[in-house]
Amino acid sequence: QVQVVQSGGGLVQPGGSLTLSCSASGSMYGFTTMAWYRQAPGKYRHSVAEITQIGRTTYPDAVRGRFTISRDNAKNTVVLQMNDLKPEDTAVYYCYVDESNTDKHYWGQGAQVTVSE
Repeated sequence: QVQVVQSGGGLVQPGGSLTLSCSASGSMYGFTTMAWYRQAPGKYRHSVAEITQIGRTTYPDAVRGRFTISRDNAKNTVVLQMNDLKPEDTAVYYCYVDESNTDKHYWGQGAQVTVSE
């Protein structure tokens, strides 16, 4: 059974930084795309960073240059480094992983990130 466990999050002032970490385990096949999504109150969940097995990354304009995603394929971990945080970055952040050789994907438990004075 695949498990996805997140750590990190919390309250930070505007301009500050936070790091989110995620560890996936229990797969026979490993994981292809790993990503971070966020969902603000009353809004849809959407991707803020994606990384493929070979390290290709994708960011939306809203976070490009401020957020950095990285992964360790040997450990099946993915990290989101968030810098220069803004109040509009406030949301629940979710780790997402695609399992290789299957049609399955899995979510972490979510972590609240609040950017406020």
